[in-house]
Amino acid sequence: MKDLRPETEADLAGIVRETVEPLRIRGGGTRPIGVPVNGVPLTTAGLTGIELYEPGALTMVARAGTPLSEIEAALAAEGQRLPFEPMDHRGLLGTDGIPTIGGVFAANVSGPRRIQCGAARDFLLGVRFVDGRGEVIRNGGRVMKNVTGYDLVKLMAGSFGTLGVLTELSFKVLPATQTTGVLLCEGMSDETAIAALCRALGSPFEVTGAAHLQRGLDGAPVTMIRLEGSEASVAYRTGEMQTLLKGFGTFTVETDPERTAAGWRHIRDVIPFHDRTGEVWRLSVKPTDAPGIVAQSDAEEAVYDWGGGLIWLLEPDADAMRTAIAKRGGHATLIRGGSAGGAFQPLSGPVAALQEGLRRRFDPKGILNPGLMGQAA
Repeated sequence: MKDLRPETEADLAGIVRETVEPLRIRGGGTRPIGVPVNGVPLTTAGLTGIELYEPGALTMVARAGTPLSEIEAALAAEGQRLPFEPMDHRGLLGTDGIPTIGGVFAANVSGPRRIQCGAARDFLLGVRFVDGRGEVIRNGGRVMKNVTGYDLVKLMAGSFGTLGVLTELSFKVLPATQTTGVLLCEGMSDETAIAALCRALGSPFEVTGAAHLQRGLDGAPVTMIRLEGSEASVAYRTGEMQTLLKGFGTFTVETDPERTAAGWRHIRDVIPFHDRTGEVWRLSVKPTDAPGIVAQSDAEEAVYDWGGGLIWLLEPDADAMRTAIAKRGGHATLIRGGSAGGAFQPLSGPVAALQEGLRRRFDPKGILNPGLMGQAA
């Protein structure tokens, strides 16, 4: 079935207003996460262009279908960047589309730097979107008064197109990093590595990345801690961090820009699981609980990010993993593969009722990605 591809917000509103069939909404088609939607495909890839960029004010406004690469190129030209380091899912999911800025915010895609600066939604200033009735709604940004009673900016981030189709976003950006220093230590167990990462994150040295691989490039476990800033600041803080972590093992320091960037892409895009078969789960947990949850899951391999607060698991025992999550709290999302237990973490009764109420409010016809966040096939 050929995609519906509106070129303007008005065209999109007209399509949604007139349709009674379910719509399978996507941006660039790189993140097919959740239960597949049986509906007419509609892409926002035709809604492109940077509407406003004020480097001095650290703000940008762009249409939802604008390629992420275009956004990043414009920012790089001014020595700036997206602070939240969004993941590229294509290698993990085997997709070949083009990531869009709307897709990033619709899925709240946030990478390793989240531990220091926050998630994608924390940098979203305003949104324009078309709701399930075909009405254009604006919130935040240059429209300061929230007449709906909802914080729609935060609500739309991570809603996966189930409450509305994003058409325009305004967001905050930050200056690019001058120097990066990465502390590396091989051979740590999961428990020791997470303890070291927690110690680093509790220090005053402004860690912007804290990860642990069970298998590094040479097959041995490797623990990674990233510090960013001016050359003098990074040199001082990495030295202090080596002293702080001396009891855990010997940490070396890598400052080569290409090697440090490649190392964090390895974590950000979960490259250890590329070109390998099996379900991939994404867990958000209390860092100190992470090693125990991984051990109970009987996974083939784990990648720890956010100091252990984020875990990527390859081919875990889903029932054992869910049992561990239920006992300790946290959230599990099926990113790749099929599971009878559901793609997203089951919600409690009150939260599920609140979510359903929001959907009825913004999508009374039930046509926007229906079932995507429900039970997996």
